[in-house]
Amino acid sequence: MTTTKNQTKITAEPGKQELFIIREFEAPRALVFKAFTDPELIARWLGPRDMTCKVDLYENKEGGFWRFIHTDPKGNGYGFHGVTHEITKPERLIRTFEFEGLPERGHVSLETAMFEALPGNRTKLTIQSVFRSVMDRDGMVQSGMERGVNDSHARLDELFENEK
Repeated sequence: MTTTKNQTKITAEPGKQELFIIREFEAPRALVFKAFTDPELIARWLGPRDMTCKVDLYENKEGGFWRFIHTDPKGNGYGFHGVTHEITKPERLIRTFEFEGLPERGHVSLETAMFEALPGNRTKLTIQSVFRSVMDRDGMVQSGMERGVNDSHARLDELFENEK
């Protein structure tokens, strides 16, 4: 397990329908972007460390559908899906996100991921997620998503270290 100097910052201002995830990586922008759009790489880093990620479907194109399944150590599966709206390589990715385990459908967020090249072959990632309501956003924050995001980013650091 790699120790990193970079920390993930998650900001969710009270009363707003959005949250921001900001993180710097010790990897070039093209590689960070690829990690978010290559199904083989996604399966290696996405999700909490104690779960496996299966890329059930990934149409890597604008208008393409994606679906990921995280499986916990007891074999329980948790599905997530959405539609990709924009792929502007290597600077921007826009897609919807919906957790399949909620009692009703339609709790969809819109995610915009911006990949900014930094000096020294580094990258700043800024993700803005806009939710249907403040309640939906707060529910996501309270769901334990912070652990999943932090584990994912630590696993990304490890992936980038191995790709060098």
